[in-house]
Amino acid sequence: MRTTTLGSQGPQVGVIGLGAMGMSFAYDMATPRDEATSVSVIHQALELGMTLIDTADVYGPFTNEELLGRALVGHRDRAVIATKVGMEAIDPTGGPGGSPLVRPNGRPEHVRAAIDASLRRLGTDHVELYQLHRVDPEVPIEETWGALAEAVTAGKARYLGLSEVNVEQIQRAQAVHPVTTVQSEFSLWTRDVRAEVLPYCQEHGIGLLPYSPLGRGFLAGRFTSFDELPQNDQRRRLPRFQQDNLRANLDIAAKVRRVAERIGVTPAQVALAWLMAQGQHVVPIPGTKTPKYLTDNAGAANIQLSAADLADLDAIPAPTGARY
Repeated sequence: MRTTTLGSQGPQVGVIGLGAMGMSFAYDMATPRDEATSVSVIHQALELGMTLIDTADVYGPFTNEELLGRALVGHRDRAVIATKVGMEAIDPTGGPGGSPLVRPNGRPEHVRAAIDASLRRLGTDHVELYQLHRVDPEVPIEETWGALAEAVTAGKARYLGLSEVNVEQIQRAQAVHPVTTVQSEFSLWTRDVRAEVLPYCQEHGIGLLPYSPLGRGFLAGRFTSFDELPQNDQRRRLPRFQQDNLRANLDIAAKVRRVAERIGVTPAQVALAWLMAQGQHVVPIPGTKTPKYLTDNAGAANIQLSAADLADLDAIPAPTGARY
């Protein structure tokens, strides 16, 4: 797989990464997890050149980092680990549908303890990218970011990133310590970051990591009705996946599919190629726990969309229903 860097100053990575969250959190939770398959997917990702692997302490909570740590035994030098801090589970089953109930926690003392705990679970002495999962509205971002910067000074992290922030928050963090990446939901049906965040990142050499780049599977054509969603799945609680909205949004998936058919690739590959066309340092991190989908996602690295293809995709209307 061809490579790029995370922003102008960050580490070299494959142009497509791997989001590990779904291997142990959020999606299809009624189905027992198959750790052996998840480990094999992580190994396969590294073989394919998808070297950036994204996780977070709150995924599980904690079990996703533990899984990644076990998977990377003997493979650590091939992976660029990105984990996150700043959200904590206050009740493991108190959220919607029995999911963990989480809240932001940007207190410096929490960050200082969390990095050490993450390193223990990951089985490593450092992570390449340490990210602030969400800004805590009750703690000035400068204080939280300063605690993350301490992890760099101590050698526990190499670079720092933000997640779901606006330009003002990026600027405030930059005044304390360089921002290497910004992670945001970004796809053909969530394009908010194109207005301000993406241009700012491009101007200042900051990498952008789109999560949910396939619209949680919708853009890949995996769901045509609400009833097809697995039981105890986070998507059943999202407005865009409610039956009336989902039916209205099928035209978006159909437009992606038509472009894919025209150029002889899959809809998922079109959606990922569109994202990579948004800038040199835009590195999508699609999540999967399935070898077939992983291979499909990796194939997008070789696709160059034409100006006509990009124009057709840019013309896709906004979806019906809010993100959350």
